[in-house]
Amino acid sequence: MSEQQTGPRVASIKRDTKETQIELTLNLDGCGDAQIDTGVGFFDHMLTHIARHGLFDLTVKATGDIHVDFHHLVEDVGIVLGSAIAAAIGDKRGLVRYGMAGCPMDEALVLVAIDLSGRPWCRCELEMPTQKIGDFDTELLHEFFVAVANNAAMALHLVRQSGINSHHIAEGAFKSFARALDAATTLDPRVTGVPSTKGTL
Repeated sequence: MSEQQTGPRVASIKRDTKETQIELTLNLDGCGDAQIDTGVGFFDHMLTHIARHGLFDLTVKATGDIHVDFHHLVEDVGIVLGSAIAAAIGDKRGLVRYGMAGCPMDEALVLVAIDLSGRPWCRCELEMPTQKIGDFDTELLHEFFVAVANNAAMALHLVRQSGINSHHIAEGAFKSFARALDAATTLDPRVTGVPSTKGTL
């Protein structure tokens, strides 16, 4: 996997394996522009929410062995997105660091909390009512968010508070993740250096 910092808050990453080929660019200071093409319609829809509701510019071009199933592609996009987040935030100076959001989606509510701590952790308690949304396996949402958290080196908690419709729960999770990430990656002029009493993250 190769990565390139193209600006202070922009990262472009390519990952090529025998299972997937992914090119991704993330601009943390964008305006919500999304250009997403993974070949998996529902996943494209969810990734678009990250861009739109986090006000990130996000470009994803991904191909892979989706004739087998969607697992490799979804997990690998999570790996690359997490790596791009880590690269784009850089040394974390001036960063807010923490973010929390809960975006209601009709009857569904998912709360998301993020700490850009440098210590990867993922608690993903979405408890989907169905095993599939269309042809998308709902268990892959767990794989995606774990991959993002591990590669961004963030503590990430996603907890379903309510919801009976799997699509609504998933959409609420992605929207809340986007808003929480936007809050955590915000630069606060009051923060001097790295936001930690240890002096490093």
